[in-house]
Parts: sequence; C-alpha cells; structure tokens
Amino acid sequence: MRYNGVKGLPVDMIHTSHSIILKSSEAMSEITAESVDVVVTSPPYPMIEMWDELFAGRDDQIASALRDNDGNLAFRLMHEQMYPVWGELYRVLKNGGIACINIGDATRTVDGVFRLYPNHSYILNYCLDLGFSNLTNIIWRKQTNAPNKFMGSGMLPAGAYVTLEHEYILIFRKGTKREFKTASEKFNRQQSAFFWEERNVWHSDVWDVKGTPQNMLDKSCRNRSGAFPFEIAYRLINMFSTKGDMVLDPFLGVGTTILASMASCRSSIGYEINPGLYKTISSVVNENAIDSLNEYLRNRLIKHISFVKERLLKEGKNALKHTNSNYGFPVVTSQETKLFINYLASIQKRSDLEFEVSYLTDAALDHRPSLFMSLMGSEK
Repeated sequence: MRYNGVKGLPVDMIHTSHSIILKSSEAMSEITAESVDVVVTSPPYPMIEMWDELFAGRDDQIASALRDNDGNLAFRLMHEQMYPVWGELYRVLKNGGIACINIGDATRTVDGVFRLYPNHSYILNYCLDLGFSNLTNIIWRKQTNAPNKFMGSGMLPAGAYVTLEHEYILIFRKGTKREFKTASEKFNRQQSAFFWEERNVWHSDVWDVKGTPQNMLDKSCRNRSGAFPFEIAYRLINMFSTKGDMVLDPFLGVGTTILASMASCRSSIGYEINPGLYKTISSVVNENAIDSLNEYLRNRLIKHISFVKERLLKEGKNALKHTNSNYGFPVVTSQETKLFINYLASIQKRSDLEFEVSYLTDAALDHRPSLFMSLMGSEK
C-alpha cells in the first residue's frame, strides 16, 4: 500500500482543512461569496454585563448609554455592531446554506427598572430583512437547580419573575432547499446520515444539553467567552451539512466549532476578534484532540448498539429490518444503511492558524460485520 508521506497513513484518505482568522468578522474578505455550506456560531450577548466592555470598546455611544443608564439605546447600538456580520453571512452562504445562531436573551436592572432584553428577536428580524428564511428554531433548555435562581419577591404575587432558563438556536436558510443531484453528492449524503434515534432527539425543537465549563488557560479572557457545548455544535453541523462541507463560525471563541467540524469530517473557518483567546484555541485545536474526538465518535456507535439491543429485546428480531453495510449492525431505516463515521487519523499543523485533518476511510479500516459483535461485547 502506498502512503501519503505521513507514516502509517494510506494515500486514499480524505482530508479537511481548518483555518483560524484573528480579526473581526464584520468584513470577511478572506471568504468568497457563496462558498460556505453552514454557519454555527454564538455571538456576544447584548446587555449581558460580561460583554459590556467588548461592545463599549467598539462604540463610544454604547459606553455613554451605559453610563447614562439608557438601556434601550445601549441595547440597540450593541445589536447594530453585529449587523455587518449577519450581512456577511448572507453573502458567503451558498444557496440552500443554513445559518445556526445560538443567542440568549438578557435580564438586567437599568436605572432601577428590571426588564428582559430580547436578543433573539433583534437578530431574527434583522436576518429576515436580509432575505433569510427562518426555519423552526430550537430552544436550548439550560435548567439549573440553584436555590437562588428565582428572581423577584419569592412567593408574593406581582413581584416575582419567571426564571430565564433557556437560550435560542435560530435557524435560517438562504434561498431555496439544497439539492443533491449527482451520484457522488447523493452517496456522500447517505454516508453523512445520522441514526434514526439521533434524529428523534436532534430534530426536536427543545434540547436539554448541559452547559460547558470554561476551563480557560488565559484567565484574562474568561469573561470574554460564551462557549457553547461541543454537543450543540456537533449536532448542528451534522444536521445541516454533509461530509467535506465548509463550516463557518464568525465568533469562534475557544474553538468549539472547529473541533466539532473536525469530528464531523467537515472543513471550517473561524473568526475571533480577541487575540487573547488564541492560547486557549491552540490548547484544544491540536493533535492531542484526536483521542477524545474519536472516543466521542465511537460512543455514537456504542449508543446505537444499546438502542439496537433494547429495541430487539422489546419488539423481537423483526423489529429492525435494515442492515448498515459498513458496520453490519441493524438500523431502523434504509436511509441509515450507508451511514459511515470517519475516525480521525491525524491533525497536522500547517501554520499557527491552519490545520489539516486526515480521516480513516472504509478502505483503511476493517468494517466487517464482526465489528457489530465486538461493540456488543465492549459496551458498558
């Protein structure tokens, strides 16, 4: 067998590329129009105090509005700071491309008045004006059992406020529904499938996903990051793109979207305006991530095995009538029969801000039906 120059890696491997750009995303001149397949991002949240300094540092009017306790003006001006980014998303997305924007509303007391600042509605309305179509949005439920989570006057009527325990994932499409016309496009889509039981969870409009602890190396940047969980980025990328697609995150933060893209066999570009986060990004986006990402992927298979065992136990041997051709295990639908999960083989650093990932293919791994039995035996 011939090799591609990296010891132990065969020539017929597939590759993805990943770039980090340390600048504002309000003008993404590095990206050509209609070249991005999916956007997954979480911007700074206007009127959340941890981001006041960021917004105020870019617009003196915001700083003045905050000093003057003019919450309405500060709120509007903060959103106007992000309008160019949403315009750029519309420019770079392909027809049929999807933009997923995670945003939370804010509650805040300004000049003695407590109120909610509806961030999601500002972004929603502006993106509709740009020409995006809004698809069904997702509510990310971030429930907490903290004893002080309830706001207001406790059990006394009229002064108690409903607890804010969720964020939104706004889903937009540019243009018409994406089409897969060629045989290779259709085959790639089939290999990019997800399991039936994953579909039932992922395509619900309410997600219960725990937040991500921010164990950041550069503590001065802790208050500048609103990192969402890897699970959220991974789901969205796999729901709305296929292998080899280009993923964009205009507010990269600690690099979660790039990691999820690597795990998903997609290429990615991430913009980050805060250079202080580079140390954190470098600490997670490197060759040391291979084992943890592959373990995550392997757990997808193991979870499916658990589902298969439970389904067969409850409904009998005829409950699952289709077989995945790559793994040899049962699946619910014919759409899952070519599903294939590519393990990462290497993450190579091309420069300080560029990476290339190589993946094992069905020509490079033994995916005989016996794998089904080995996974059955390894399940805990």
